[in-house]
Amino acid sequence: MGDEGVKNEAMEIMGLFQVLPRLVVFDLDYTLWPFYCECRSKREMPSLYPHAKGILYALKDKGVNLAIASRSPTPDIANTFLDKLGIKPMFVAQEIFSSWTHKTEHFQRIKQTTRIPYNEMLFFDDEDRNIEAVSKMGVTSILVHNGVNLGALRQGLTKFTQNLESSERNKQRWQNFSRKSSSSERDQS
Repeated sequence: MGDEGVKNEAMEIMGLFQVLPRLVVFDLDYTLWPFYCECRSKREMPSLYPHAKGILYALKDKGVNLAIASRSPTPDIANTFLDKLGIKPMFVAQEIFSSWTHKTEHFQRIKQTTRIPYNEMLFFDDEDRNIEAVSKMGVTSILVHNGVNLGALRQGLTKFTQNLESSERNKQRWQNFSRKSSSSERDQS
């Protein structure tokens, strides 16, 4: 399936969900493309995973912001590849730097740049440790095994919706609890 076919299918998948994330964040190595930047030369022509470009364009067409969070030790190569692929301008934030923080620092910077709360973000990465750390920040995070694809997109949007509904229910419970406790305080005075 070509980029246009993937984009159309991604648009259909997104149409099934009432609320979409405001920001979708992607890792680069083994998430958007099938290699580690540090093992490549800037002179090479990179390629994306088969579904990646169609998914990026579909998200953009739906008005969803895109960002990158990569712990690459070679940001110069990553940036060159993003340019060569013609996708660099699609991303509102690009945090590409080596780090031992399992991407928490990347996400703090992304939040500071975009002003989008963590619970309105969706993240795709190929490493468990990053998924675990970023999930604890409140970001819906999806582990990918062979790059981002339509299945991962559907899984991510489903989990995002579940997390959103769960936080809404908790907010409602808290508001109800607060009202009950403030009315019982008034009754006692």
